[in-house]
Amino acid sequence: MGATGKSKTCVWRWQERFMSEGVDGLLREKTRPPGTPRTPDEKVAEVIRLTQEPPPHEATHWTIRAMGKAVGLAASTVREIWKAHGLSPHRWRQFKLSNDRAFAEKLQDVVGLYVSPPAHAVVLSVDEKSQIQALDRTQPGLPLKKGRGPTMTHDYKRNGTTTLFAALNVLDGSVIGRNMQRHRHQ
Repeated sequence: MGATGKSKTCVWRWQERFMSEGVDGLLREKTRPPGTPRTPDEKVAEVIRLTQEPPPHEATHWTIRAMGKAVGLAASTVREIWKAHGLSPHRWRQFKLSNDRAFAEKLQDVVGLYVSPPAHAVVLSVDEKSQIQALDRTQPGLPLKKGRGPTMTHDYKRNGTTTLFAALNVLDGSVIGRNMQRHRHQ
């Protein structure tokens, strides 16, 4: 135990394997039964989908216990799913919910491309920037207060827009771009 830094039970298991299988038993890892089973991807997707919708009961947002009861999972499992996906239904003023029913699948596809791109592939990020000249929010936000974070609207005042089109020429590495100006009077 002192030489390996392992627990007493671990050393005892090694001794039992050595006595029954010899040195060969110690050279390979003994298969063990898994711990708690992983939550199925369908259940995770259902929790994410329901979190993006208003709760069916008289409440302003989903609670961990209400979500657990609705999908048949333990509250601790719902908490882990929400934490892993950065969801905070009780902070409804801090993020905008997507109306897209396939949001979770699209998110997994996009993040999967960045985390593990296909061989010999170039992954580019494309984003619509039609509000580049937006200077202010449509409504003033409330200040930070004890027990409440700052609030702000998700949309901006639009003072004319510009759209940038760009493409990468893979043959010579040059960037082809065009800026389309639109003004308020047009």
